[in-house]
Amino acid sequence: MRVTKYSGEVVKFDVEKLKKSLTKSDANADAVIAVLDLIKKELYDGITTKKIYKLAFQYLKKFSNVHAAKYNLKAAVFALGPAGFYFEKFVAKIFEQENYNIVLNVTLHGKCVSHEIDIIVNKNNITSIIECKFHGNQESKTDVKIPMYILSRFNDVKEQDCNLFNDPSVISACWIVTNSKFTEDAVQFANCSNLNLLSWNYPENNSLKDKIDNFKLYPITALTTITQSEKDKLLAQNVILVKDVIFNVKLLQTLQISASRIKNIMLEANQLC
Repeated sequence: MRVTKYSGEVVKFDVEKLKKSLTKSDANADAVIAVLDLIKKELYDGITTKKIYKLAFQYLKKFSNVHAAKYNLKAAVFALGPAGFYFEKFVAKIFEQENYNIVLNVTLHGKCVSHEIDIIVNKNNITSIIECKFHGNQESKTDVKIPMYILSRFNDVKEQDCNLFNDPSVISACWIVTNSKFTEDAVQFANCSNLNLLSWNYPENNSLKDKIDNFKLYPITALTTITQSEKDKLLAQNVILVKDVIFNVKLLQTLQISASRIKNIMLEANQLC
């Protein structure tokens, strides 16, 4: 049987690949097999991977909201769009967790022109700029043109005074962070140019996904017990992480929902984090 990918490419259905993705949700072996059996009953030649993904999410949710949330993590990060404004705040939260000092949305005066920088961080006397590249399409990749362009900006602000933190410092490093993936050329160019990269799957064992799981920094959009409209309202209040509502349940009360729903949301949030 064949499946149609997001890109339109038609490939042979790989049940082991689907099983592996379900296992990453932390669902136990019995639940994974049960979900696989349910999905198999609805497969047909040419079915889209998007449809299979949706089925997997729906059936996992019947077993556990938390497993469904983890399975849906990549989509939850993409839901921090459409412009990527909330993604920048999410990235800042990750660096803050790693004990960086953070400043968002700064205009720096370079040697030639001024630049609007997404995030500036400082740690161990190293001050770095962070440029975030947000994609709304899960099939999109950040190609070599992006690090080439950002390198030129970095070179213009490099060694410029930066008095945003307690100690005087200069810009000396650069990060590029994306919610998707980098092409091989982008990685090769960045490594050659001493640019730091962070993407959904890079670097290996310390990628964006790894950091989210390791620090339990799940975006509020990962919760399955609140609606999209409710997620939008929370984001508008600068509620970026699931942990934010764990530490302040009153944030959920602003949604004007029932006490029983708040209880269910808090149960999922605590189990997830």
